[in-house]
Amino acid sequence: MSAKQPVLQIGPHLLPNNLFVAPMAGVTDRPFRQLCKRMGAGYAVSEMVTSRKDLWSSLKTSRRANHEGEAGPIAVQIAGTDAAMMAEATRYNIERGAQIIDINMGCPAKKVCNKWAGSALMQDEALALEIIEAVVEAAAAHGVPVSLKMRTGWCASEKNALRLSLAAEGAGVAMVTVHGRTREQGYKGEAEYATVAAVKAALRIPVVANGDIDSPQKARDVLALTGADAVMIGRAAQGRPWIFAETAHFLATGEPLPAPTVTQARDWLVEHLHDHYSLYGELTGMRTARKHIGWAVADLPGGEAFRQEMNLLESSAAQVKALQAWFDTLGASYQRLPYLAKLPEARTIAPHEYKQ
Repeated sequence: MSAKQPVLQIGPHLLPNNLFVAPMAGVTDRPFRQLCKRMGAGYAVSEMVTSRKDLWSSLKTSRRANHEGEAGPIAVQIAGTDAAMMAEATRYNIERGAQIIDINMGCPAKKVCNKWAGSALMQDEALALEIIEAVVEAAAAHGVPVSLKMRTGWCASEKNALRLSLAAEGAGVAMVTVHGRTREQGYKGEAEYATVAAVKAALRIPVVANGDIDSPQKARDVLALTGADAVMIGRAAQGRPWIFAETAHFLATGEPLPAPTVTQARDWLVEHLHDHYSLYGELTGMRTARKHIGWAVADLPGGEAFRQEMNLLESSAAQVKALQAWFDTLGASYQRLPYLAKLPEARTIAPHEYKQ
């Protein structure tokens, strides 16, 4: 079986496939986005950039606004509660290379929602629309399209994703992503896709399905059930960025792609580490790299013991040396990555996952 990947367009940008990397705070920095793109992702959105001007000079924000050498289109997610500030944040990020602006109305984190940003904006549709209109206007002046990421609603009794997405389309938003959970759920429970399907059926612009897509088979099922134009993968890509290549292969052929060889995984991860250190510097880079290494080895034999040992290392050079040695030892026994935890298998989505 073979199938040509659909062509998806956001404004002037043609994407190579319909497999997206979800924006994740503390994860989807420039090195990780670049790694995922090399591993088959067609599109990746940055970590959230605040609309607070007083924080733009901070090292944290300046790193998030750094797109040096990044393959386009460069998509930057912004968050805030004031329309004028969000418009200014739009211009700020476009000046620094953003080619697509994504509005965050999906983050459930308390530190974001307590300030009425992220998914909390779904409780105030008038303010949400005011922000959308301001961002679209500011971006349009530079020929830059705007996308919107949202939840299904604030809680189970207040699912307003359909109403808000229709208003966003009318305001000029070029694409909408819906995470199949409410703000109240956070990341608990299971994502539902009926709301995504309803949004897709009502809109003319591209719609992206997000939430619990953790295998090529799940991606196939979600695309079929929702009619969505693309799927967005988040947590399942942590430590397994090659899930995008696996999914692209499965969607095109119907056949699973063998796990990467141990040598391939080692080389990809070492390359990622060097890119990571170059952005963050020695001390911060060494510390923040620990989570990426931990994710990569978590489901492999001896991975937990190695993670604990690696967390005691105090230099980037020691990290790289230890990682290479550990993978070389693993490679002496296995040609391909021998996952201990059983990865999600092909299955049909259960009715309770699809129903509202």
